[in-house]
Amino acid sequence: MDEIDRAILRELQIDGRIAYAELGPRVGLSASAARQRLQRLLDSQTVQVVGVTDPMGMGGQAMALLGIAVDGDPRAVADALAERSEVVYSVLTSGGFDLFAEVVCPGPRDLLDFVNDVVRQIEGVRQVQSFPYFGIHTHRFLWNVG
Repeated sequence: MDEIDRAILRELQIDGRIAYAELGPRVGLSASAARQRLQRLLDSQTVQVVGVTDPMGMGGQAMALLGIAVDGDPRAVADALAERSEVVYSVLTSGGFDLFAEVVCPGPRDLLDFVNDVVRQIEGVRQVQSFPYFGIHTHRFLWNVG
């Protein structure tokens, strides 16, 4: 990834729908060269351009961060969670929990059912602690790309 790729990513973080005719000149390329560069980043799966929703803002949904302690390899539990549509993301970590999973469910009862009937039943799960969200205070995807 070179400086032009990073410049493209910075522009996309500001406006993911920017036209190539606008993107190219901003990063020192023609529109077609910017399109080719971005396509290469998309094809290599270095970057994804997606619409991001605020599940809490959509109403009637329950979100939580689950701290999960595991006996054995936490990657196996993370793989099992990855198959579930309720899981937005999961990360392997260290400390009191072996992994964290952010989940979105249609409502509070569904969240309870998901934790008890799905997560606790995954082989290797020793403990689950749920941290329900009351609201999202900060939600940003503007990471420093150099």
